[in-house]
Amino acid sequence: MRLALTSLACACALALGACGDTVQQKPIPHNILETLVVAPSPVYWLGASFNGMALTEATHDPGGAYSVVYGNCLQGGQGTCVAPLRIVSSPDNGFLPGTGAGLAGRTVSVRGQPATVSADGRTIVLASGPVVIDVYAANAAIASAAARTMVPINAAGSPGQPLPARLPDTRFGERPLPSQLPSPLAPAA
Repeated sequence: MRLALTSLACACALALGACGDTVQQKPIPHNILETLVVAPSPVYWLGASFNGMALTEATHDPGGAYSVVYGNCLQGGQGTCVAPLRIVSSPDNGFLPGTGAGLAGRTVSVRGQPATVSADGRTIVLASGPVVIDVYAANAAIASAAARTMVPINAAGSPGQPLPARLPDTRFGERPLPSQLPSPLAPAA
């Protein structure tokens, strides 16, 4: 009887362990958040959690954009995660993705600034101050709520208050990236 119960307990543990998703994101460490706080341009986020989803990833790409992700992967896994919510803050305010002649999307006002809404409301793109903010969500309700609530982690702001007006083109795209600059020459020894 004891052997049967032990075997049953082991089988249940293995079955339940197989239900766990080993590729799901874990909450990010505080030192990653510190890089967002000292960023040279506003980085928009929604706090440590939003709408029941934890902040699971924060990255800085070589082009200067910062991305914050909320929730576990809906599709894919490690390295190819399609998360329920992603907010991207790009310092290149001279280019608004999803805008221009012939591109689908409608213009709405989000917290006092014009925004382009596309993908059935799941994508919202707007310029505020020196950055362009992209909100990508699993559904239109989450995207809209995020756009109404997001604040910069590294500047003053309150959820729902009007966003700063778009600044003139910062010409960010015309400056070389640090990785594109040649190393300084040193005298020959």
